[in-house]
Amino acid sequence: MTSMLDCLIVGGGPAGLTAAIYLSRYRRSVLVVDEAKSRCAWIPASHNLAGFTGGIRGTDLLVRIRAQAETYGARIETGSVRALERLSPGTGFRARLEDGRKVDTASVLLATGVIDGQPRMSDLYEAMQRGLIRTCPICDGYEVIDRRIAVLGHGAQAVGEARFIRTYSPYVTLLTLGEAMSLTVEEQGELDRAGIAVIEEPVTAVGIGEDQSTRLTLRSGSVLDFDTLYSALGITARSGLAQQLGADMDEDGRLIVDRHQRSSVSGFYAAGDVVSTLNQIAVAMGEAAMAATAIHNDLRHRG
Repeated sequence: MTSMLDCLIVGGGPAGLTAAIYLSRYRRSVLVVDEAKSRCAWIPASHNLAGFTGGIRGTDLLVRIRAQAETYGARIETGSVRALERLSPGTGFRARLEDGRKVDTASVLLATGVIDGQPRMSDLYEAMQRGLIRTCPICDGYEVIDRRIAVLGHGAQAVGEARFIRTYSPYVTLLTLGEAMSLTVEEQGELDRAGIAVIEEPVTAVGIGEDQSTRLTLRSGSVLDFDTLYSALGITARSGLAQQLGADMDEDGRLIVDRHQRSSVSGFYAAGDVVSTLNQIAVAMGEAAMAATAIHNDLRHRG
């Protein structure tokens, strides 16, 4: 590309595509580079996104938002941004794509999201589509009311998730893949009072039972069946490009931004799960709207 873009958006999930809609309607030149790895594509049905009473499949939502962005002129490409560097102060950035192209842009919006930690199992995608493996009780805890629920993880994060899920069902069991639970006396007491069972023996295999249950095999060979399993194995922020620029991040590698989604690097913005915030589609879309508006105004004031 020979001319400078107004904004390069890295990531084509709900945040990146929503920002593309706003920026295109602000009459800004926009390119979205998407690796097609949005965690939204793994959602079998989202029931807490306003406006979709019967729920909407993650892939269907992405198709709709993408089509809307393209209606207003946003360019969306499948690919990867391998490197990002600043040009001279105040003049923007240069991105190097996997196909060898260089793209100059006045601003960059990072909307690359996170990667969920998942148990190793065959047919993971199928299991998630059938609700046997889940990652977000905020999103779908309502769908497992009074079901047999396993929470797989260790430490404070797993304890917190198990206690959150306990508000939906009295049948919650906390298990580990082999990492020590490392529960404090206070945490063990909280679990006991909530009636959450704890199994210290490591899970060695996760599969699908004959009755379409989530089947866990323990090291001893014992088999446990649950209606669903929530993975509390953490997340990995896809923030490598932000690291290249030296942007401020929290201890989990997620970007720290101001209320307009500006990072610590001038002209570099972030929205969605890659930001230190609540991992929800509605939140990602709201952050995208704020980021896009800030980008438009900042460019307008820059002249």
